[in-house]
Amino acid sequence: MAIDVTEESFEREVVERSRTVPVVVDFWAEWCGPCRTLTPALEAAEASREGKVVLAKVDVDANQALAARFGVQGIPAVKAFRGGAVVGEFVGAVPKAQVEALFDSLVPSRADELLAAGDELSLREAAELEPNRADVAVALAKARLARGAAEEALAAVEGHEGDFAAEGIAARIGLVKAGVATEAFEALDRGERDAALDSLLAALDETGRSPASEERDELRERLRRAVVGILTDLPPDAPTAVSYRRRLATALY
Repeated sequence: MAIDVTEESFEREVVERSRTVPVVVDFWAEWCGPCRTLTPALEAAEASREGKVVLAKVDVDANQALAARFGVQGIPAVKAFRGGAVVGEFVGAVPKAQVEALFDSLVPSRADELLAAGDELSLREAAELEPNRADVAVALAKARLARGAAEEALAAVEGHEGDFAAEGIAARIGLVKAGVATEAFEALDRGERDAALDSLLAALDETGRSPASEERDELRERLRRAVVGILTDLPPDAPTAVSYRRRLATALY
């Protein structure tokens, strides 16, 4: 059930409340036909999420300062708040699918919840629910690697070519099978990321001095993917990531 919000209650009912539960605000007016068209879709979206999102309504005629504060120039105007700030919005009586997409962006999916849980059973269920999500596949593969199930880990990332983390795990498994750079991955499993990267780059340097061949090129590509895969766990602009990317480029070229 939507709550009516005024200039006096907006800070409490919307901004502060959104720090604990997302709030979708519908800026509307009694005379606005499209507003009445949109209302049922907004109310249905709120009801189906069973308290995980709050719907608030602001009458722009009675609360003109609020409308001006948030740059409302046409109505219905819908703005989603989370953490005290606007995180999504649209204007007009949009299709139901667009309304649902906005609400979905505010509430974690079942797969998101399972991914956050992090145990292998939860991750397997998440992968079944959303098989196209590479982040879920990578997390599941890592969980399987942690218990030594390399083939199962490889199966988890199959079909996710193009994702650097997934390709890195597949490369790791291929390298270990070939008996290459095993000490690097042992270091990685101990939490010694830099030592693992140093070892992989040393192996890449060594293969660069070998005579050119298809086998050598395939090995170097696996080493490259393994390094890139590890670096995906770091922010792109992190000094460590920047440094190792430069070293990787030097080793390759």
